[in-house]
Amino acid sequence: MRWAALGRGDPVVLVHGTPYSSFLWRDVAPALALTRKVFVFDHLGFGRSDQHEGQDLGLAAHARNFRRLLDHWEVSSPSVVAHDIGGAVALRALLLEGADFGDLTLFDAVSGGQWERGLFQLILEQAEVFQQLPGYAHEALVASHLRHATHAGFRPGVLDAFLAPWRGVRGQAAFYRQYRQIRQADTAGYEHLLGGISLPVRLIWGREDRILPPEHAEWLHEKIPHAELHWIEGAGHLLQEDAPARLTAHLTAAFRSGSAG
Repeated sequence: MRWAALGRGDPVVLVHGTPYSSFLWRDVAPALALTRKVFVFDHLGFGRSDQHEGQDLGLAAHARNFRRLLDHWEVSSPSVVAHDIGGAVALRALLLEGADFGDLTLFDAVSGGQWERGLFQLILEQAEVFQQLPGYAHEALVASHLRHATHAGFRPGVLDAFLAPWRGVRGQAAFYRQYRQIRQADTAGYEHLLGGISLPVRLIWGREDRILPPEHAEWLHEKIPHAELHWIEGAGHLLQEDAPARLTAHLTAAFRSGSAG
């Protein structure tokens, strides 16, 4: 697994989802590093981390790897910021793997409930078909899926950077390898524990999220009622792309008690 650290101060760890990588944090991480020590990493099978047949790339495995990384870094009670399936990874690490967080921010994140739908469900049902797509069709599918996640559109060069790990024979195999192992059953196992989370929790959600629409934020807020809930207008699933300044403002603000903001 590839990882990096920048800045000094109290630790904060940024956890990406699929089909992204730590590149997603390129604007947010340097801003946070002005006052914090920031850790970023690529999940196994993603970005610059290893990709090969036989990898265990389920949410449970990602959570165990995340817990091992925290131990390797020797960080004490870090702030954790998680997006997309990174939310499920962070929650499993906290609730089932014994990880110690100081506070937790989840935004546009897989957490629980009925999220196994759309492209996830199709790939689970037809994995062999997707793996046999011609390269041009595969790349068009991934590019379309990435565009669907942003409300404002990508800046020049960004889409190519996200596509790069999934191109070619090896990249195509890696893309479907990780998707076919991500299961809703791995979030169902901790749902009953969400209400017992006592550390400060912040939820941030793009109003225009088409991947995990606003009802997913409301479901999660019902499960963790003491959590803050903040909406970002005019932004989709990728707040890092659609609203990096507003996202960073929330991440640098002090936690407070409350419901909707």
